Amino acid sequence: MALGTYPADLIRMVVLQGIVLALLGTAAGIVPAIAIGRLMTKLLFGVKPNDPVTLVAVTALLVAVALVAALIPARRATIVDPIMALRHE
Repeated sequence: MALGTYPADLIRMVVLQGIVLALLGTAAGIVPAIAIGRLMTKLLFGVKPNDPVTLVAVTALLVAVALVAALIPARRATIVDPIMALRHE
């Protein structure tokens, strides 16, 4: 904000970085989740070890939580007065 960016651009940048990290983490976790699910077949009741609906639902939930977790500080950063932030540092 102190360098002349618009609040919408700042929010987009912070949220995009958070979503990219969330997608990379979920992509890296899919293979271990399927492997662990196959190992725990006897403990799963009513769900197949590689149920695509469950994997997609959990992935969507994690990305939605990451979106909210990135959006809150991004919105807060747009409220801070740039001059006060620069003086504080």
